Amino acid sequence: MLRWYVVHAYSGFEQQVKKAIEEHVQRAGMQESFGEILVPTEEVVEIREGQKRRSERKFFPGYVLVQMDMNDATWHLIRNVPRVLGFIGGSPDKPSPITEKEAEAILNRIQEGVEKPRPKVLFEVGEVVRVTEGPFNDFNGVVEEVNYDKSRLLVAVQIFGRSTPVELDFHQVEKV
Repeated sequence: MLRWYVVHAYSGFEQQVKKAIEEHVQRAGMQESFGEILVPTEEVVEIREGQKRRSERKFFPGYVLVQMDMNDATWHLIRNVPRVLGFIGGSPDKPSPITEKEAEAILNRIQEGVEKPRPKVLFEVGEVVRVTEGPFNDFNGVVEEVNYDKSRLLVAVQIFGRSTPVELDFHQVEKV
């Protein structure tokens, strides 16, 4: 039975580990013991110099998800892949799979990232930000509202001792 396991890999080498696992599985002829092999990423959008740029962000850096039938042969195959540190969960020689619910949550997050990319920088209400461009350049303010659909913020800026709400784009502010 195929279950999802979390493989700990060197950070920054997740894609190479994924590829190496796929190659090892092919070479060993063990395709029936393995399902999907994923690096959990989501698509993010940032606006730089007025241009929307899409990129991928790993939301579990250093980890690769492997759908597999755990037995001695598959365990050894994974452990012998370069840049694999081991499995997460259970004991080193008897790893335990993640639950179906956990696997589903990760797969849904990957799918949501494809359908609706997240902004690269996340803002929270009450957070202090510095305005980096526009008429309020170099002013600090407090985030009052966040609109991720339009990539805009409502920021309360102190002008002449009074709090004034100003609507700004994400690219016009930075975290303090």
